[in-house]
Amino acid sequence: MRRRIGPERGAGPLTDTARRIIRLNYGFQLLFNLLWWMPVFYAYQKAAGLSNGQIFGIQSIYYVAFCLFEIPTGLIADRIGARNCLRAGAVVMTAANLAPVLSASYTGFLVHFLAIAAGRSLTSGAASAYLYDGLRAEKCDEHYLKAEGTARALGLAAKVVCWPLVGPLMTFAHAAPYVLSAASAAGSLACAVALPRLAGEGVRGDRGGAFLRDAGSALRCVAASPWLALVMVQGVAVFTLSRICQVNLFQPILLDHGIGEASHGGVLAAMTVAEAVASARPQWLSRRLPPVAWVSILSLVLAGTLAAMTLGGSWAVIALLCLFAAATGFAYPIQRKLVNDAVPPDAPRATLLSVESIVDRAVCALAAVAAGAYLSAGHLDILLWHSALVTVLLLGAFQVVVRSGVVGRGRAGGGVAGSGTRDLAAQAASGRAGRSGRG
Repeated sequence: MRRRIGPERGAGPLTDTARRIIRLNYGFQLLFNLLWWMPVFYAYQKAAGLSNGQIFGIQSIYYVAFCLFEIPTGLIADRIGARNCLRAGAVVMTAANLAPVLSASYTGFLVHFLAIAAGRSLTSGAASAYLYDGLRAEKCDEHYLKAEGTARALGLAAKVVCWPLVGPLMTFAHAAPYVLSAASAAGSLACAVALPRLAGEGVRGDRGGAFLRDAGSALRCVAASPWLALVMVQGVAVFTLSRICQVNLFQPILLDHGIGEASHGGVLAAMTVAEAVASARPQWLSRRLPPVAWVSILSLVLAGTLAAMTLGGSWAVIALLCLFAAATGFAYPIQRKLVNDAVPPDAPRATLLSVESIVDRAVCALAAVAAGAYLSAGHLDILLWHSALVTVLLLGAFQVVVRSGVVGRGRAGGGVAGSGTRDLAAQAASGRAGRSGRG
């Protein structure tokens, strides 16, 4: 009988507070991430007079800024509470989406993306940390993977409904995508305000210690836990490929294959359906392989689809983009749970999740610069092949490190969704890396 990734058998019922946390998290994630302008922002900026170099240069600045903002915001979340960080992020995101309405210029778009970097950095670690800690406080942590995946799926489903409407709405009001994005962000603020206070929230901030103490604690935790560091690094491939393809290269790929801008919303909606279904059903993946292996396999699928896009026609490219999106949907909740389970119980969780985000965005910043250079030279196909090749090489190096004995086989193979990962996290906390676990 096949075992699947998902809540443990015999999982207890959800408490009323746990249900409230999950439902409000659904609302927050859906509205905060509902960026109506996503399918058209490249063409929107081109119409405003920006060049490819300027557009991708802004994206690179965005990723660098995200890295810089992650350093203090993760620490802030652990000091003032993840819930307050979510509220602050929603306020900043609301203002960010109004910037291009006020100034559709290079400066306006730069301010827009810098503010988005600030808003998203305030929530990137805090949202996951709040959900994980809230369910654990209610002794419902076995429901975390499903809650994380379903929240992502609902957010993606909302995009399926909304994104095809962007083109028609712009005929009535050109700035509609940005105005609606601001309204959605304001709705996420209402959800954040309604989130219940967690037990012990704000205690860290009352102790009066310096932020540097928490930063040092997070870095020591990563240094003492090779498994946590490896899991973070493995996720870089998934995040970078998905981000660069679905955000930065999505429109150039379609335009290169003769697919007009009027169809971009529909194609992105189809991709989002594929990603939403996969995000909501990580349990479809057999547990004969551990989640850490699934993340590597799915990363290879992403790399393979990128390379294959250079060989097919327009319909083949659309199908490959949907396959790419489905692989991304499966990978994200599994990777998020792997990292959360690897964090020791008393460690500054939001800060550690911000460390992971810093690594991801730093690589994305370099990738965005490279993407802009390739596109400016007219080498989109070469960019896709090189991205696939680099991914394969990095994952090969990851497997060599895992199998070399730096991290024991029990740790590498035992990160399953359930008791296995919690055992590994406990081992990481006590420094017994790889000495025991599930083989």
